[in-house]
Amino acid sequence: MVSDIVIIGGGASGIMAAIAASKKGALVTLIEKEERLGRKVYITGKGRCNLTNACDTADYFENVLKNPRFLYSSVYGFCADDMMKMLEENGCPVKMERGGRVFPVSDRSQDVLSCLERILNKNKVKILKKTKVSGILRRALDDDTFKYKAEGVFLENGEKISSDAVIVCTGGVSYAATGSDGNFFGQLSGLGHSIIPLHPGLVPFVIKEEYPARMQGLSLKNVSVSLKCGKKKFKAGPGEMIFTHFGLSGPLILSLSSDYSRNFGGVSSQLDTDNSIKKNYYDSLKKDNDFGHHESAYVKGEEAILCIDLKPAVSAGELEERLYREIDGNKNKSFSNILSPFLPGQLREVFPDMVNIAGDKKANSITKEERKKITEYMKALPFTVCGTRDFNEAIITLGGINVKEVDPGSMGSKIVKGLFLAGELLDIDAYTGGFNLQAAWSTGYAAGSAAAQI
Repeated sequence: MVSDIVIIGGGASGIMAAIAASKKGALVTLIEKEERLGRKVYITGKGRCNLTNACDTADYFENVLKNPRFLYSSVYGFCADDMMKMLEENGCPVKMERGGRVFPVSDRSQDVLSCLERILNKNKVKILKKTKVSGILRRALDDDTFKYKAEGVFLENGEKISSDAVIVCTGGVSYAATGSDGNFFGQLSGLGHSIIPLHPGLVPFVIKEEYPARMQGLSLKNVSVSLKCGKKKFKAGPGEMIFTHFGLSGPLILSLSSDYSRNFGGVSSQLDTDNSIKKNYYDSLKKDNDFGHHESAYVKGEEAILCIDLKPAVSAGELEERLYREIDGNKNKSFSNILSPFLPGQLREVFPDMVNIAGDKKANSITKEERKKITEYMKALPFTVCGTRDFNEAIITLGGINVKEVDPGSMGSKIVKGLFLAGELLDIDAYTGGFNLQAAWSTGYAAGSAAAQI
């Protein structure tokens, strides 16, 4: 078999690379080891597919946490408007929701994937599903610039596919069940690429105290959070979060978790020495187990203090004044009962224990010092973060191929001639809201466009 371009990985970046290359007339073979394309795209946005974010392109980079400058060329080359236009013109209308999040009108991720597969078929892209690539065909070069020339791929069944260029879009290691198991990091490392250490990103926190378990399922809205470890401090909000049996989750927490993982996170026990997910690892994690505080089920990091501002729109002075009025008007009520105007649901039951004031204590017995402590905790409710959930619950992977070794305009490797890299396997990551998926579309489009011109 001969193909101008071989693309390894049929996720978001691989699909877009195939579309871009085929539009320029290249003969493209797209190889996916799973039985269908875009399995991770399928589960984004809780199955609704938050496919991009409609913010101004200039504002996009404010939402990229790692290496935003690297993305300038690719995002301006294929931005959110281009993505939305492509879908609309090919029978998949889209809509915009809060925060600029973009979804298909149908709220069905399958409609996005079906649309993209129609484009692939229209452009005569050859798609090989349930096909595994075992390595990259390469030729050593006596060249000061490149070590090797990529000339195709080896398949696991022993077959070879020759090509002028190879684009690797194999993803990171988050949600490995979708096919992103990191199996190609070892290959790329063997070719000379360096791997920035991998950590779970956009992932729930594991909390040391048992208080979250007592409030499991309680959602907080319009709160702010801060995270401090040593001299470093990060903030997020206002937004939403939720208490779980193991700690904290929700959009606000996920946004903050990437800063924690990158700065204070430990090494995942799910990873092998070649940065791939250990074989049969998930078989040992039974679905009915509670993994909350078991070291093999979460990534243990440095301890950090996370504080929740339950009333970010109200100053501490105003809050204490409100509390005083509530106490003064309900002197014979218990402490727990006067918390109703301030705290929701289970938090009213747990809060007395957190501030070490008996819940049945009469309001008129609350001292000035206790009132001050109540106010302080409402403005900064403290929890100890001891780690995060692991890659099987992370939305993205932090780390990956060092972008200094990749040309930002073409996504071409600076080490292997004819090799291009795109998507989540690169050391780039962003907040939730469609920004990460747009990075995949943009880098994939850049890689496909450039590879077609070799």
